[in-house]
Amino acid sequence: MHVSYQLSLPFASKTDSSDHGELPIDTHFDVAFANEIARLESYNKHLYRPNTYLHKWWARRCGSTFRLILKHLVENEDQRDYYAPGGLEGKIVLDPMMGGGTTLHEAIRLGANVIGADIDPIPILQARATLSDIPLSRLETAFAEFFEALRQRLSPFFVTSCPFCGLTTEVQFTLYGLQCTCECGPALLVDSYDLRHESDGSVIRLCPRCHNITHGTCECADRAQAVPVVEKSTTSCPVCGVPYQSDRRQPFYARYVPIAVVGNCSHHGLFFARPTSGDLDLIHQANEARAALDFGPRTDFTVKPGPKSNDLVKRGITSYLDLFSSRQLLYLHHAIDLLSDLEPLIRLNMALLISTSLEFNSMLCGYKGADKRRPGAIRHTFSHHAYSFPYTALENNPVYPEMTSGTLQKLFHDRIRRARQWAQNPQERLIKQSDVRKITLRGEVDAGVEVTHCTDLRQGSHRFLLIQGSSASLNLDDNSVDYVVTDPPYFDSVQYSDLAAFFRVWLRRLVPVGVQWDYELAESAVDPHTNGEGQYAEVLSAIFAECHRVLRKDHGRLIFTFHHWNPKAWAALTIALKEPGFVLINRYVVHSENPLSVHIANLKALTHDVILVLASKQTMVNVARDWEHPRAIDRTDSYAFCRDCGAALGWLLNSNLDNEDIGKFWAELLE
Repeated sequence: MHVSYQLSLPFASKTDSSDHGELPIDTHFDVAFANEIARLESYNKHLYRPNTYLHKWWARRCGSTFRLILKHLVENEDQRDYYAPGGLEGKIVLDPMMGGGTTLHEAIRLGANVIGADIDPIPILQARATLSDIPLSRLETAFAEFFEALRQRLSPFFVTSCPFCGLTTEVQFTLYGLQCTCECGPALLVDSYDLRHESDGSVIRLCPRCHNITHGTCECADRAQAVPVVEKSTTSCPVCGVPYQSDRRQPFYARYVPIAVVGNCSHHGLFFARPTSGDLDLIHQANEARAALDFGPRTDFTVKPGPKSNDLVKRGITSYLDLFSSRQLLYLHHAIDLLSDLEPLIRLNMALLISTSLEFNSMLCGYKGADKRRPGAIRHTFSHHAYSFPYTALENNPVYPEMTSGTLQKLFHDRIRRARQWAQNPQERLIKQSDVRKITLRGEVDAGVEVTHCTDLRQGSHRFLLIQGSSASLNLDDNSVDYVVTDPPYFDSVQYSDLAAFFRVWLRRLVPVGVQWDYELAESAVDPHTNGEGQYAEVLSAIFAECHRVLRKDHGRLIFTFHHWNPKAWAALTIALKEPGFVLINRYVVHSENPLSVHIANLKALTHDVILVLASKQTMVNVARDWEHPRAIDRTDSYAFCRDCGAALGWLLNSNLDNEDIGKFWAELLE
């Protein structure tokens, strides 16, 4: 049964609003509802919008917020209901910095034709895969065949035996300790001796003296002849006092030593076992096979210095190849080979699945086994929106036949099967008092047809055009876009392009055609190598100027979300908007971030976004809003800070201050 949540808009009639060029969002935004639903979604965004999460991307905003933005652009009052399908048929929506593709998915669900642009190839590939309407049955058949062929080649390297009965079984994952040295000699550093907390209260532990794995205390001799194992809290040797150091002359993967093999016996269930000679021999075989693998010129995998990749360089990691174990490289080698026979869109989906699986299949993966709440879970590569370097590294078995954490079976189910099922029958959360439940939006589909020219967007619905390149120069006609709805890079907050290199080096081999892999980073708003403040303002100014050109002047709107503590970020944004001639019509502050998210927890992070609604001065000549001269910004509260900064932006866009004075104004206001 359809349940209505009607937007209450204190707004003139449709005829009156058209006469003045006004839109519902100009005068009202349902902030209370936006906050309520965003607070739910921000905890697990991928569960609310599964079809936009096929591949890793950073700093995604809540899809519900963007749906609500778009609903406030709907002309038909009956279709402004958040839970009503459609409403944007006949409209063209552009996102010039599409990233994870949130705007495209939300707009195409409402019947709009959409244009997505990004300089990075990964957003283009993800949007093409997730917006294309491919029957799930075809994807399931292709995956089953691909997975079985991959298993035949790879599973012989992941064979072990049960320590209780000797039954041959398959490795689920292998744990490694970081090999270090002090004056006394070698040592292994691990996150914790505890490997798993069982439901009966017992603990599976690694003995720091003999390396045996026991349920409880090991009864080995006090002077067991083995390399000592030390928990990470002990940074220096208690005997010689010298800090433990890993050998950075070794490739990163070779700095780790296997300490436990984890499998699942049909008779004895899940087990943790000390690696046997057979286990070590398979790792040795993989290491020998590694030398013969040819992924092309090694220079293609060179780590280039950047804000985040510098963390790799500082640890002596100069090649992305070294972030993967030999078995993980064999996995990639065979996956690339098997993909070559698949048709383009099927191959694209499988390639993105392989690529996103690398977040759970690199030697940067940690282990959450010591956490009583998540026994055995993988701490994935980018759990902190940066490179992390575990002491206990986890080498997953990507072709493990069960749907366990980080396996291809699990990822296919979550990122493709469940996503495609949701796309055909999108669901939203209905909040009624303290009760939250899912409802299916009948008649809505998160999919469409890709076109190759902007003229194809002037008819029909659910069509999408993807443009890779700088949005400072779009091959679009003047006055051809109804609305620009986007989420621009937040100055220096997240270095998307720098982190994405981890995936790009592999995707260009998994999907060698269809996008431009060599592109000019200088055209990016946040260059991962220079991170220049002037570049941000310059590139953003050019993009917003292009948005101004392509926007319809009768009702066009530029709408985006933003937040930042830095006055230089607000100054750059102001200049970028002022130069092409945008004025602020309204601003609304909404909840955006879960404060418990690991990348902002315990930091002075903003948890709100300001939604900025802008139009050309030409559009709003008769109804331009006067903003009060800002005297101070409230820095004590995330909401108040975003509210005040939005109002200050509005005043500055109406002012006659030049660029230099704008910078000084923000500096005085915020510092």
